[in-house]
Amino acid sequence: MSASPTSSKASPAARPAGKPASRQNRRLGPIVPSSSVSGRTLLIVIAIMTYLASLTLGAVDLTLGAADAWERDVVRETTVQIRPAEGRDLDVEAATVERLARATRGVSEVRTYSKDETARLLEPWLGSGLALDDLPIPRLVVLKLSAEQAFDADGLKQALAQEAPGATLDDHRRFLDRLVAMARAVVWLGIGILALMLVATALSVVFATRGAMASNRDIVQVLHFVGARDSYIAGQFQNRFLRLGLRGALVGGGAAIATFFAAGMTASQGVGSATVDQMDALFGSFEIGLSAYLGVAVLAFVVAGLTAATSRLTVYKTLRAMD
Repeated sequence: MSASPTSSKASPAARPAGKPASRQNRRLGPIVPSSSVSGRTLLIVIAIMTYLASLTLGAVDLTLGAADAWERDVVRETTVQIRPAEGRDLDVEAATVERLARATRGVSEVRTYSKDETARLLEPWLGSGLALDDLPIPRLVVLKLSAEQAFDADGLKQALAQEAPGATLDDHRRFLDRLVAMARAVVWLGIGILALMLVATALSVVFATRGAMASNRDIVQVLHFVGARDSYIAGQFQNRFLRLGLRGALVGGGAAIATFFAAGMTASQGVGSATVDQMDALFGSFEIGLSAYLGVAVLAFVVAGLTAATSRLTVYKTLRAMD
């Protein structure tokens, strides 16, 4: 007799107990929930910190650019001031100063400011329509210095002392030193603020990691006591907080870049106003350099890496405390 087609197959009862009928690959769920209130809060905190830190980088870059522009202007230009006095003809004195300056080594161009031009220079501070005849406003003679020859400042000072006693040479060095010192102070202040923001971000990650471990304490303890490696548990938290940190840093950095563009457009549209002219006189044109944009991109990855590393170290410390 021929065997039944089903007789060659093993019956379900003949299978070993506890062995599944079909083998299925099941993936373990993450230890840290993908979405939680603390995770969203940490993302917002990281975005705000990155935004403020990026603005600080932009301010530092703008200050450094202004300091470089001030130094270049001082190297290329100097000024002779003719102080008004009773019985002194400023026009004659200005002509004498111009003649002496043109004969000085290292001077490529000489320009004497008229009374009207001097009044326009004072308008941003004193306003327009003022009667400046009774004010002791000095006459200015601007000297453009040559890049090929060294400027003979001592020779010009001696010539002015002999032929134009009312004129003094001002190389702006003292003013420049103060501005450069102020710029350096602003830079160091920005670096300090940036460091404090990174520290605050790290502390926020520490508290968020401890909160996540506390909310998943049972799972962490079971994995820890059954022999799961600390590196595996720490890696779960690290990956989760790395994604949070990167998302928050990208949001904050993108908002800072948008702020840079908006500020630049606003400054360009306000050219000619008294406020923008004073800002241009102090800081030059509002232009964030490429280094600031690169700094924001680097900062985003630094914040993400700091978030992941802080979370991993916090998990390791907590697991050692369990032992």
